[in-house]
Amino acid sequence: MAVIFKMTNYVCESYNKSWFVFHNCRLKAINRNKVILNTNGTILHPAYDIQVHGKVYKRESGFKPWLLERKIDACRFMRGNYDHFAKIVYSLFQPFTNINHTCPYVGLQIVQGFYLKPELLLLPFPTGQYMLALRWYFDKKLQFDTNVTFLFVEDFGKSK
Repeated sequence: MAVIFKMTNYVCESYNKSWFVFHNCRLKAINRNKVILNTNGTILHPAYDIQVHGKVYKRESGFKPWLLERKIDACRFMRGNYDHFAKIVYSLFQPFTNINHTCPYVGLQIVQGFYLKPELLLLPFPTGQYMLALRWYFDKKLQFDTNVTFLFVEDFGKSK
């Protein structure tokens, strides 16, 4: 079985530039089947209370909510991975980031050279186009969004 697991779009937006500023937010094609994500931004004040609201959407005549929706206490999660869905998402990008410690978060936050590895995805996905939308709240106030769209295709007719 061959698998295509490729990011197709990445959008990030800060709603409070006095607290969080994006410096870089882009995808870069390395080759036909590999796209890397680079993003960095600065948290301008120490963040002790971080909530992440995550939703997975599937494209069906526009993006529609699909099965997975979670609200995660990021500070608690970094002290002990208590949520299975968040653990899967974090394990995908953890080797590519400096977001690997407990709260408080302040200063430059980086995800560099991140690419999707199908063998790390522990959830069964039907073939299709998806979007992982993450809304980031500091002290219960929306600070920024990061939305990544990806294509997942299982081809049972081909071998790896």
